[in-house]
Amino acid sequence: MKTIREVCEAFGLTPRTLRYYEELGLLTPVRTETNQRRYDKKELAKLKLIARGKRFNFTLSEIKEMILLFDVDRTGRAQLERTIEYGQEKMEEIDSMIEELKTIRRELSWLDRTFREKLEELKGGE
Repeated sequence: MKTIREVCEAFGLTPRTLRYYEELGLLTPVRTETNQRRYDKKELAKLKLIARGKRFNFTLSEIKEMILLFDVDRTGRAQLERTIEYGQEKMEEIDSMIEELKTIRRELSWLDRTFREKLEELKGGE
């Protein structure tokens, strides 16, 4: 069991962030007699999933859904199916962003060539 301070240090989070995750229902730490939060292995595993989900740009509500699905289906099948669906959506978003960035790159390259040519014309007239 880890204290809130230990968890914050391990995951690079603030106590406020952990309390927010608890508020959203992402985490359910055990409370001591003095009402201090304690995080067991299950909660630490959830935090790892949250960190991974955020890294892949999932929303907190998407992450929550994926985490809670394991509680509904202990086989993990429903969680995996939903995670795959969300992953496919994210990959499509990424592919779309890549295409948009390629278009922007082509346009900037064209503008660069055009402006350089114009600059050379202006210099040649001096």
